[in-house]
Amino acid sequence: MNKEAWRQLYKNTSLRKRMLVVLVVMVAYSLLSQIPVPVAEGAKLQSFLTKIFESNSILGFVNLFSGGALSRFSVLLMGLGPYINASIIIQLLTQVIPKLGALSKEGEAGRNKINYYTRLLTLPLAIVQAIAMVVLVKNLSMQSLGLDLIGNPTLFQWALMVSTITAGSMLLMWLGELITEKGVGNGISMIILFGIVATMPSTLASQFALTQSDPTKLTGMVFIALAAIASVVFIVYLNEGQRNIPVSYARRLSNASSYGGVDTHLPLRVITAGVIPIIFALAFLSIPTFVGQLFTNAQTQWVASFAQKLTTLFSPSSLVYGITYFVLVVAFTYFYTAIIFKPDEIAENLQKQGGFIPGVRPGEETSKYLKGIINRITFTGALGLGIVAILPFIMETVFNTSQAITIGGTSLLIIVAVIIETVKQLRSMVLMATYEKY
Repeated sequence: MNKEAWRQLYKNTSLRKRMLVVLVVMVAYSLLSQIPVPVAEGAKLQSFLTKIFESNSILGFVNLFSGGALSRFSVLLMGLGPYINASIIIQLLTQVIPKLGALSKEGEAGRNKINYYTRLLTLPLAIVQAIAMVVLVKNLSMQSLGLDLIGNPTLFQWALMVSTITAGSMLLMWLGELITEKGVGNGISMIILFGIVATMPSTLASQFALTQSDPTKLTGMVFIALAAIASVVFIVYLNEGQRNIPVSYARRLSNASSYGGVDTHLPLRVITAGVIPIIFALAFLSIPTFVGQLFTNAQTQWVASFAQKLTTLFSPSSLVYGITYFVLVVAFTYFYTAIIFKPDEIAENLQKQGGFIPGVRPGEETSKYLKGIINRITFTGALGLGIVAILPFIMETVFNTSQAITIGGTSLLIIVAVIIETVKQLRSMVLMATYEKY
């Protein structure tokens, strides 16, 4: 953004209010993430969880996306997990339930109704996940210390803990929607960005301290830093890449005058789905490890054995985790692109407006042509996203450091993509504010 854009951003009251909303939500998020869930041994529990997350790379990775709230056993410990899971379920249902599918095609009113159903589904998912999180922490403390740091809560204490955690997740969902409606950028992505950025200073500081105490790790950290810079450059090119499909509009005659005859283009992005596939893949990958940790201390032997195998198979350092992560990212890229990119509707709209792609017949042939193009460029985008996603695991294998996962490609991808999309939205808002003066 140039100086004139920043000047307009400062002068325009509406834009200042939108920026203020983002700032207020960011401060509120930081404060709420410090509020602990009421438990008997709160200080000991936080100390225990901090050590656990520092020593366990998968838990540290999950903790990164909660802004450290998980290690503090904060009211925001679940983050936007329930809302993201509800969104995945609703979007899957729109593909198999005709009524929901028809509702998604009804424009803004239909989208608002689907968002309403997503919020309703978020509540029971948040309650179930809150109970599971408390049980998981109990099991972790018993497994590591032989001591239950949650204690033996009464029914009222259980209700208090679960309702507090659930309320934190629902409040976070509302804050995200507040940014979307009243602020700048996509609220859910911005909340995730806040969480990642909040933990990065402490993570980097601990890495510098580690290299000072163990100089042999300095080489690995240098290569990781270089890989991070290369990843940022690659992500920018990947995020900005697009193919322009030429579109022509036929010249029309009306009352002895002609109009139309315009040549333009239809931009198709390499990664139409943005960072959503990464978020969806992480949500799915957290399930096996979560279930494994939950039932590790089960009384039934085969259940405990199966839970242990799940935890081992889906640890970030395992080959199964890396392959599954890559496959899920590629699959969700195609899935989400199919949801938001509608070649049939684009072809129909072009035909109604008198537009056509040179050399392609309007209507069904145009739709097939667009499907073929989007499938080919999505393949490139999906592979790019998959490579960025598994890059930290490759770095960990090469340099034997779990911190490559914590500050790896997924975090960089989300940070870069969200910042780029937010800047684009700011530019469009500034441009609109400039036009409104005339």
